[in-house]
Amino acid sequence: MRVHFIAIGGAAMHNLAIALHLKGFEITGSDDVVYEPSKTRLKNQGILPKQEGWHPENITQEIDAIILGMHAKIDNPELLRAQELGLKVYSYPEYIYEQSKDKIRIVIGGSHGKTTITSMILHVLNYYKKDFDYLVGAQIAGFDTMVKLSDAPIIVIEGDEYLASPIDRRPKFHLYKANIGVISGVAWDHINVFPTFENYKEQFSLFIDTIEPNGTLIYCEEDESLKNLVEDHDIKNQLEIIPYQTPDYRIEDGKTYLKNVPKEYKINVFGKHNLMNLNAARLVCNKIDVSSEDFYQAIASFKGAAKRLELLVETNNSAVFKDFAHSPSKLQATINAVKEQYPNRNLIACIELHTFSSLNEDFLSEYKNTMNGADIAIVFIDEKTLLQKSLKSFSKEKIIEGFCTDKLMFFNQSEKIKTYLESLSMKNTNLLMMSSGTFGGIDLISLAKSILKI
Repeated sequence: MRVHFIAIGGAAMHNLAIALHLKGFEITGSDDVVYEPSKTRLKNQGILPKQEGWHPENITQEIDAIILGMHAKIDNPELLRAQELGLKVYSYPEYIYEQSKDKIRIVIGGSHGKTTITSMILHVLNYYKKDFDYLVGAQIAGFDTMVKLSDAPIIVIEGDEYLASPIDRRPKFHLYKANIGVISGVAWDHINVFPTFENYKEQFSLFIDTIEPNGTLIYCEEDESLKNLVEDHDIKNQLEIIPYQTPDYRIEDGKTYLKNVPKEYKINVFGKHNLMNLNAARLVCNKIDVSSEDFYQAIASFKGAAKRLELLVETNNSAVFKDFAHSPSKLQATINAVKEQYPNRNLIACIELHTFSSLNEDFLSEYKNTMNGADIAIVFIDEKTLLQKSLKSFSKEKIIEGFCTDKLMFFNQSEKIKTYLESLSMKNTNLLMMSSGTFGGIDLISLAKSILKI
């Protein structure tokens, strides 16, 4: 089977390419630029394109399938050539479905928590050496790739609500046709694609309709918007509906313990949102014959997915964390989690506005009061990001108005925010760095060591 990837360098795309290569497929690909770590990982597998750019002459009738990445545009010369030849063009979620039609498909959807819930399930299944495939949006300890495709009977999929490809405007998670579907919460995001909250919520209603008949929907009933959506939804496909909540827990000396399950378990992750994620993962595992007791035994050793409340450096009275949080709900949940875990420490919280939604002036008001839990609140916007995305600059006044706090600091150059952070006293203080970007290329581990004087 010969498969060609247009825009092979993407995070999901290069992982899928490697997974198919390891399965014995003949893989070719192209991209106008391939960044690390994709570049080295493709090179190590011998499937890195020999030269960058688009080469329509390489698209021939001998190719069995084309997989089109979101980075490509609709006028991509290789795509146009494939269409001219009548070749089958898939988005990567479509192709994942093609490879998993005969499996039990577990799809984790929601505005937040998808990666963590998926990672928790993978950790537990791996702990018990179960046979399963997966697609997850972050690197997880114990897993070499973010995609695995084999003859396993189960696949666990992180179901993103963003668009499938430049020529397929359906949300990715609609294409997987879950047997077991999870919705962790609904909070408006991707406003460049879904211009109203109602339009955004509709995608989750449609997701429910894609769950296979006699399948299962597991959802967080503590999210009022989601609870109303599920209760008001005319469910036509005979689903088992399972709501979940935050489990009982306590915090002692910066450690979290699950209570009454049936005994107490110390866990490595923390924060109410992560405990809700844990309950969702437990219910999924129950559906595939992992008991709650076995789940708790395994989850105690789970240390989290990369960039999800990831501890970078710590001392006896200070710590630096990084997190992928960028939407308002994620930002507030992450700040509250760190503050609750360490109530006697000050908290410096820094958010980089990086996505199209967060850099939209009309969306800024959605961040109102989200940083009120921090002792020092910092917003960073990289000037280079605005240039790359052809977006206009923000004034400090507009940021303060949106976040609705006058104690907020604002920076738009990475060196200035780095200098400011290094000037602060970190005694009995935690620092939380949140972004889906890179803070203008700052090496966060080096910064953390510098700040904590390690």
